Amino acid sequence: VRFTLGIIATIIYTIGSLTIWMIIWLMFIHDLSFEKVISFFEPSFFFSALLITAFISMFFHGYAFLREWRNSASEAERLKNENLKARFETLKNQVNPHFLFNSFNVLSTLVYKDQDKAAKFIKQMSNLYRYVLETKDKETVRLSEETDALKAFSYLSKIRFGDNLDIHIDLESAKNYQIAPMTLQMLVENAIKHNVVSKAKPLSISIVHDDKEIIVKNNLQRKNNVTASTGIGIPNIQARYEYLTDQPISIVETNTEFIVKIPLLSYESNSN
Repeated sequence: VRFTLGIIATIIYTIGSLTIWMIIWLMFIHDLSFEKVISFFEPSFFFSALLITAFISMFFHGYAFLREWRNSASEAERLKNENLKARFETLKNQVNPHFLFNSFNVLSTLVYKDQDKAAKFIKQMSNLYRYVLETKDKETVRLSEETDALKAFSYLSKIRFGDNLDIHIDLESAKNYQIAPMTLQMLVENAIKHNVVSKAKPLSISIVHDDKEIIVKNNLQRKNNVTASTGIGIPNIQARYEYLTDQPISIVETNTEFIVKIPLLSYESNSN
């Protein structure tokens, strides 16, 4: 519609301008009468005007198209580079040295206290880091795969914090949608990192599906001192989603809650 209106406007403007200038030129420069001037406006005149209009219109619309195409290509390249950078940072930082250090401390205690739980702990660590390696070159993964990795991460975190940490996951109804890998783990890790987790102040994290969004919510009880950022938090997720979709990530902070809404990506009907 916009293109058609542009063509019509260009035709009207060009023919109108040409007609006015012809009248002025013939009447005032060559001192011809109005009747004589009118005789010049034969079908051939308007045909020539249309050809001129077509040429001018093609030139300007072609120039505008080329400019928009260059801008779009430049923006696509920028987003691609941002996505590659974000994915690299995700892989580089996911084997978080602090998380590994804490996990090995917990594991060393479990080995002496509860060997069965220690074996399960090792299995969950293995599942989590296998997922990291398997998804390092993927832009998206099925939500069911992401959920399995999240459950492994949640198990390791709950062993560390015990009843002071509650993680509720309900994503079964959206399992065939796609999501950027490690998104949910990063959000849970972000919540644990920035909030107090103690017996006096237990941390509750909820990850649920609502329509075409994943809602990750935690009660807000910020730490006074937070360890230096590793760059794997929300800015990383935002950079990747800016490349993957035009649907924005929503972040809402109230006095009591911190909420992040992640848009789900294309749905796969096949559940294999």
